[in-house]
Amino acid sequence: MRAWSPERRMSKWFETYRTIVMPAHCDHYGHMNVRHYAAFFDDAGWHMFARAGVSLGDLNSRGLGSVVAALTMDFHHEIKAGQLAMIRGAFTRVGTKSFEYALELYEADSMTHCASQKTVEVCFDTAKRKSVPLPDDIRGKLTSMLADSRSSIAARKTR
Repeated sequence: MRAWSPERRMSKWFETYRTIVMPAHCDHYGHMNVRHYAAFFDDAGWHMFARAGVSLGDLNSRGLGSVVAALTMDFHHEIKAGQLAMIRGAFTRVGTKSFEYALELYEADSMTHCASQKTVEVCFDTAKRKSVPLPDDIRGKLTSMLADSRSSIAARKTR
Protein backbone atom coordinates (compact mmCIF):
# COMPACT_ATOMS: atom_id res chain seq x y z
CA MET A 1 0.00 0.00 0.00
CA ARG A 2 1.28 3.49 -0.86
CA ALA A 3 2.15 5.87 1.96
CA TRP A 4 -0.26 8.70 2.72
CA SER A 5 1.37 11.77 1.26
CA PRO A 6 -0.15 15.23 1.70
CA GLU A 7 -0.78 15.32 -2.07
CA ARG A 8 -2.76 12.06 -2.00
CA ARG A 9 -4.86 13.22 0.93
CA MET A 10 -5.58 16.60 -0.69
CA SER A 11 -6.76 14.91 -3.88
CA LYS A 12 -9.50 13.05 -1.97
CA TRP A 13 -11.95 15.97 -2.27
CA PHE A 14 -14.83 15.25 -4.66
CA GLU A 15 -17.95 16.91 -6.01
CA THR A 16 -21.18 15.91 -4.28
CA TYR A 17 -23.82 18.39 -5.43
CA ARG A 18 -24.74 21.12 -7.93
CA THR A 19 -27.71 23.46 -7.98
CA ILE A 20 -28.78 27.00 -8.80
CA VAL A 21 -29.70 29.63 -6.23
CA MET A 22 -33.29 30.65 -6.88
CA PRO A 23 -34.91 33.95 -5.78
CA ALA A 24 -36.97 31.98 -3.22
CA HIS A 25 -33.68 30.91 -1.55
CA CYS A 26 -32.80 34.53 -0.83
CA ASP A 27 -33.66 36.76 2.11
CA HIS A 28 -34.44 40.46 2.27
CA TYR A 29 -30.71 41.26 1.92
CA GLY A 30 -30.70 39.68 -1.52
CA HIS A 31 -28.41 36.76 -0.75
CA MET A 32 -29.10 33.11 0.02
CA ASN A 33 -30.60 32.58 3.47
CA VAL A 34 -28.90 30.34 6.04
CA ARG A 35 -31.66 27.71 5.99
CA HIS A 36 -30.98 27.00 2.31
CA TYR A 37 -27.26 26.51 2.87
CA ALA A 38 -28.30 23.85 5.40
CA ALA A 39 -30.57 22.18 2.84
CA PHE A 40 -27.91 22.21 0.11
CA PHE A 41 -25.31 20.78 2.50
CA ASP A 42 -27.80 18.13 3.67
CA ASP A 43 -28.47 17.05 0.08
CA ALA A 44 -24.72 16.87 -0.58
CA GLY A 45 -24.14 14.87 2.62
CA TRP A 46 -26.37 12.04 1.40
CA HIS A 47 -23.82 11.38 -1.36
CA MET A 48 -20.84 10.91 0.93
CA PHE A 49 -21.32 7.16 1.51
CA ALA A 50 -21.87 6.53 -2.20
CA ARG A 51 -18.63 8.33 -3.08
CA ALA A 52 -16.84 5.88 -0.74
CA GLY A 53 -18.49 2.89 -2.46
CA VAL A 54 -21.11 2.25 0.24
CA SER A 55 -24.71 2.12 -0.98
CA LEU A 56 -27.58 3.30 1.16
CA GLY A 57 -29.39 0.10 0.16
CA ASP A 58 -26.57 -1.99 1.64
CA LEU A 59 -26.70 0.01 4.87
CA ASN A 60 -30.49 -0.37 5.05
CA SER A 61 -30.30 -4.12 4.42
CA ARG A 62 -27.96 -4.42 7.43
CA GLY A 63 -30.35 -2.43 9.61
CA LEU A 64 -27.89 0.46 9.71
CA GLY A 65 -27.93 4.13 8.96
CA SER A 66 -26.03 7.18 10.05
CA VAL A 67 -27.22 10.16 12.04
CA VAL A 68 -25.71 13.59 12.39
CA ALA A 69 -24.28 14.08 15.88
CA ALA A 70 -22.77 17.52 15.32
CA LEU A 71 -22.24 20.04 12.59
CA THR A 72 -20.83 23.50 12.22
CA MET A 73 -21.20 25.94 9.37
CA ASP A 74 -19.01 28.88 8.47
CA PHE A 75 -19.99 31.53 5.95
CA HIS A 76 -17.28 33.16 3.85
CA HIS A 77 -18.90 34.96 0.92
CA GLU A 78 -22.46 35.65 -0.15
CA ILE A 79 -24.12 33.87 -3.06
CA LYS A 80 -27.14 35.33 -4.86
CA ALA A 81 -30.09 34.29 -7.01
CA GLY A 82 -29.09 33.13 -10.46
CA GLN A 83 -25.66 31.92 -9.39
CA LEU A 84 -24.67 28.28 -9.72
CA ALA A 85 -23.58 26.48 -6.56
CA MET A 86 -21.30 23.47 -6.35
CA ILE A 87 -20.40 21.49 -3.22
CA ARG A 88 -17.24 19.44 -2.73
CA GLY A 89 -16.69 17.04 0.15
CA ALA A 90 -14.05 14.93 1.83
CA PHE A 91 -13.86 12.47 4.71
CA THR A 92 -11.57 13.83 7.43
CA ARG A 93 -11.75 11.25 10.26
CA VAL A 94 -12.99 7.70 10.75
CA GLY A 95 -13.44 6.29 14.24
CA THR A 96 -15.01 3.18 15.74
CA LYS A 97 -18.63 4.36 15.64
CA SER A 98 -18.39 7.72 13.93
CA PHE A 99 -16.83 9.54 11.01
CA GLU A 100 -16.37 13.16 10.03
CA TYR A 101 -16.44 14.96 6.75
CA ALA A 102 -16.12 18.49 5.45
CA LEU A 103 -18.26 20.11 2.76
CA GLU A 104 -17.48 23.32 0.90
CA LEU A 105 -19.96 25.34 -1.14
CA TYR A 106 -18.60 27.36 -4.06
CA GLU A 107 -20.12 29.75 -6.56
CA ALA A 108 -19.40 27.47 -9.50
CA ASP A 109 -18.44 29.98 -12.20
CA SER A 110 -15.78 31.82 -10.19
CA MET A 111 -15.06 29.04 -7.66
CA THR A 112 -15.53 31.60 -4.88
CA HIS A 113 -15.67 29.71 -1.58
CA CYS A 114 -18.98 30.78 -0.01
CA ALA A 115 -19.51 28.42 2.94
CA SER A 116 -18.13 25.36 4.76
CA GLN A 117 -19.72 22.67 6.88
CA LYS A 118 -18.01 20.15 9.16
CA THR A 119 -20.14 17.15 10.10
CA VAL A 120 -19.83 14.27 12.57
CA GLU A 121 -22.06 11.28 11.82
CA VAL A 122 -22.58 8.20 13.96
CA CYS A 123 -23.34 4.67 12.74
CA PHE A 124 -26.86 3.89 13.94
CA ASP A 125 -28.80 0.62 14.44
CA THR A 126 -32.20 1.53 13.00
CA ALA A 127 -34.08 -1.13 15.00
CA LYS A 128 -32.41 -0.58 18.39
CA ARG A 129 -32.19 3.20 17.84
CA LYS A 130 -28.66 3.42 19.20
CA SER A 131 -25.11 3.90 18.00
CA VAL A 132 -23.11 0.83 16.96
CA PRO A 133 -19.59 0.27 15.61
CA LEU A 134 -19.04 0.81 11.90
CA PRO A 135 -18.73 -2.59 10.18
CA ASP A 136 -15.11 -3.30 9.26
CA ASP A 137 -15.74 -3.26 5.50
CA ILE A 138 -17.47 0.12 5.68
CA ARG A 139 -14.80 1.55 8.01
CA GLY A 140 -12.19 0.38 5.50
CA LYS A 141 -13.93 2.11 2.60
CA LEU A 142 -14.29 5.36 4.52
CA THR A 143 -10.67 5.20 5.72
CA SER A 144 -9.44 4.74 2.14
CA MET A 145 -11.13 8.06 1.31
CA LEU A 146 -9.54 10.11 4.11
CA ALA A 147 -8.38 13.54 3.00
CA ASP A 148 -6.45 16.37 4.55
CA SER A 149 -8.84 18.33 6.77
CA ARG A 150 -7.81 21.61 5.15
CA SER A 151 -10.08 23.16 2.57
CA SER A 152 -9.77 21.71 -0.92
CA ILE A 153 -8.89 25.13 -2.33
CA ALA A 154 -6.48 25.98 0.51
CA ALA A 155 -4.79 22.62 0.06
CA ARG A 156 -4.23 23.27 -3.64
CA LYS A 157 -2.77 26.72 -2.93
CA THR A 158 -0.12 25.29 -0.58
CA ARG A 159 1.28 22.79 -3.08
